[in-house]
Amino acid sequence: MKKQSFFYRNSLSIVLIAMMLICLYGQFVTGWRTENKELAEEGQHLLSVGEYIRSGHFIQATFENWESEFLQMMLYIVLTVSLRQKGSSESKSLDEKEDVDAEPKPHANAPWPVKKGGIWLKLYKHSLSIAFALLFLISFALHFYGSYKDYVFEQAAKKMTAMSAQNYFFDSRFWFESFQNWQSEFLAVASIVILSIWLREKGSPESKPVDMPHHEN
Repeated sequence: MKKQSFFYRNSLSIVLIAMMLICLYGQFVTGWRTENKELAEEGQHLLSVGEYIRSGHFIQATFENWESEFLQMMLYIVLTVSLRQKGSSESKSLDEKEDVDAEPKPHANAPWPVKKGGIWLKLYKHSLSIAFALLFLISFALHFYGSYKDYVFEQAAKKMTAMSAQNYFFDSRFWFESFQNWQSEFLAVASIVILSIWLREKGSPESKPVDMPHHEN
């Protein structure tokens, strides 16, 4: 058997993480310049690179987006367990049981929680959605922290009194930041679910075979 390189075996995750880091760097640089431009126009102290990376402006913008991504993936994983879409490559079969529905059985190469059984197996059976739920909650908390920090910074610059963190949690500004991202994530998922009924991409596991009828999953 031909030996495959490390990059070939892991190229999808490597490329995606590299693209994320490039875009994160771009977000940081452009966000830093934008914030300093606004501060200069208001006659305020400009932020250094170190100050900006700790600023509410950067933290809020970063985790506001991460939060919506993790929420999207968590709900998509959970909803696809029981919900269906006829003809979509993203849906399980309407009639037949699939391998993912089978109860796990211990064997030599099974992950250790499967061999261990009990509470470990129960947790492991839902570990993917649990992981995304935790990532969502962490990102949500950091989004709130960054958003409130940015709000307090703005109020101080205007020499105005900032509301408490408790009151800010229920403020429309914070929830506007969340909802504007959440709706776009659900639209993106709905788009691939629906478009994959009729459209194809040869070679992609996210698409049905090119010659498969539209009505089949």
